[in-house]
Amino acid sequence: MALQIFPQKTQQPLKSIFPSPTNNGCSIIVPCAYNSSRRLALFQLAITQSQLFNGKAPESLSAEGKVIESGMIAELAQSNIALNDETASEWIKKDKRRMLHVVYRVGNLDKTIKFYRECLGMKLLRKRDIPEEGYSNAFLGYGPEESNFAVELTYNYGVDKYDIGTGLGHFGIAVEDVAKMVDLVKAKGGKIIQEPGPAKDGGPITAIVEDPDGYNFELLERGPTLEPFRQVMLRVGDLDQSINFYKKAFGMELLRKRDNPDNKNTIAVMGYGPEDKNTVLELTYIYGVKSYDKGNGYAQIAVGTDDVYKTAEAIKLYGGEIVLEPGPLPGINTKIMACIDPDGWKTVFVDNADFMKELE
Repeated sequence: MALQIFPQKTQQPLKSIFPSPTNNGCSIIVPCAYNSSRRLALFQLAITQSQLFNGKAPESLSAEGKVIESGMIAELAQSNIALNDETASEWIKKDKRRMLHVVYRVGNLDKTIKFYRECLGMKLLRKRDIPEEGYSNAFLGYGPEESNFAVELTYNYGVDKYDIGTGLGHFGIAVEDVAKMVDLVKAKGGKIIQEPGPAKDGGPITAIVEDPDGYNFELLERGPTLEPFRQVMLRVGDLDQSINFYKKAFGMELLRKRDNPDNKNTIAVMGYGPEDKNTVLELTYIYGVKSYDKGNGYAQIAVGTDDVYKTAEAIKLYGGEIVLEPGPLPGINTKIMACIDPDGWKTVFVDNADFMKELE
């Protein structure tokens, strides 16, 4: 029996999670095959023009997705691994996990790249255009993807605006001089949400700037670091439930937790290592708010694992919901799986060895 660490939801068949206009909804959307020279864009979510023009946003979308029969997915899931609480916990501790990148959609790829490079100091790691599938991708960050966290931007042809929703908070980056970066953003015509100033809790100087698509970046004044991309902040409806899920099912550590009664919120910082060396997940609970609108701009975080099959079994064991069973993607050998947390935030796990091959 699964060890329920959050209330069990009615498990919908994949066909209802990933609706398709074909085959009467009996298909699901997964990334289509492409030649091995292309870097994998992990299970991206996007919007087609027709869906936008109809004013409807489906529950799950794909930037480079094509419809395949749901039976194929069953064939791709080849794991017969059975885990109990003890073996799952022990394996999760040994698994080499780290947060790889965050995926979200933008309306003007070149404009966003320019802002990230000139204002936020990121490097363009790679960029590709896939005209036959109607999208372009860009990967930016502060170091190589083999060791550093990255942002994966997706531009879908003809879609110039997305709804960010209320659930996504911000992305945090460490900078040596917050005021100087804010002045640079102003000089480039950027929008300042919060002027530089000391944190209320006595922490470092911070500021918040907005990128061209409306995503917020919190600037944190810190000394030099090998990983300036500090955090992804998501809002949740039950903080203790979420902490328990990420500890048990994902193997993350609770690095710190702080209640902020003046701001009427509580935060928990989760991750796979200390904050000064790793990108972390910041979960925020706002007093009395149990659910949020996720919009259609943010997609997911990708996490590396040594075995997507064991990862899926462990997540099921702890009551998690798998939305894409583990297995190799059609046409290539990269193995992935996808799940959602108690609040519906999506995470994609990708095989570490396969991920490194994709970067070659």
